[in-house]
Amino acid sequence: MTIKDVAQHSGYAVGTVSRVLNGHPDVSEEARSRILAVVEELGFKPNSNARHLKQRGGNGFCILVKGTHNMLFMSIVEEMQSLIKRAGRSASVYYLNEDDNEVELGIQVYHEQKPLGILFLGGNQDNFKDRFTRIACPCVLVTARADMLGFSNLSSVSTDDVEGAKQAMGALLDAGHRKVGIIGSDSGEITANTGSISRLRLLGCQKASEKRGLTFYPQQAVASRYSMEGGYQAALILLDRYPDMTAIFAISDVMAIGALRAIHDRGLRVPEDLSLIGYDGIEQVDYCVPRLSTIRQDVEQLARRGVDILLKQIDGAQAVHEIVSVAFIQGESVRTIRA
Repeated sequence: MTIKDVAQHSGYAVGTVSRVLNGHPDVSEEARSRILAVVEELGFKPNSNARHLKQRGGNGFCILVKGTHNMLFMSIVEEMQSLIKRAGRSASVYYLNEDDNEVELGIQVYHEQKPLGILFLGGNQDNFKDRFTRIACPCVLVTARADMLGFSNLSSVSTDDVEGAKQAMGALLDAGHRKVGIIGSDSGEITANTGSISRLRLLGCQKASEKRGLTFYPQQAVASRYSMEGGYQAALILLDRYPDMTAIFAISDVMAIGALRAIHDRGLRVPEDLSLIGYDGIEQVDYCVPRLSTIRQDVEQLARRGVDILLKQIDGAQAVHEIVSVAFIQGESVRTIRA
């Protein structure tokens, strides 16, 4: 029996039921009487621990952002802050390096700040498996999946990283490219159960290759940080390692922008000498020369669903997991060649 059952039987919204159960005065007597009658009829017993967590956090949320150079995340944070303010709440934002453990910071923030809820922007499933049970307030993981983790207070809003990478790699393969280098953020086993977004995107590359009867070699990928400098250095490695390479797929736009500069510094041109595709759809790719092709993530939808789900969880809703679609954006950075 949950608060949603009370809402369904009473005909009132979950938020209204929550306000009655927590003794808020801003509810009509008619609604209060009806909801309390349903509570008695169903024998519903509010979770006192959950109610305590709501009271302890006041009005504030915390947003934990993994990565200080991720322009996509900056756009999502800005949108989230606007949505949270519109909902009459406040939000504190914490940034950590991409190599740091976001759950450890979440535990610290939970105990010190006592937030109403936490939005994790970016994250690794493996970190959540180990320590997330020490965080008891409602949380939402944005841009990464959490459905396989099974925590009752952790929702997720993400994109299909495998599908997005399949589209990017597929666009290059369909344009005749067979010698494709990949700029990624880490290395390891390529599996759908991985906690790493970069490895999920490598899996998408593998699936795109296999769909066309081609062999994908993980050695095609060079590790990089999520930064322009990281993409720049990784592109130089690829250019030295594979001088006959005809295209590069960078698993983030900031890496792709760094790679674009490295290609130019080597006296080569995009797309005449080397095709290039990024991932994320950040605003800056529209102002590169040439304009970069990319996989665009829906910033507004990711932010809106993340905040909305968290607000509903605070009102007693169960954890949910949603996938937001991506779209391939054709720029000017891919040239069709003869296979």
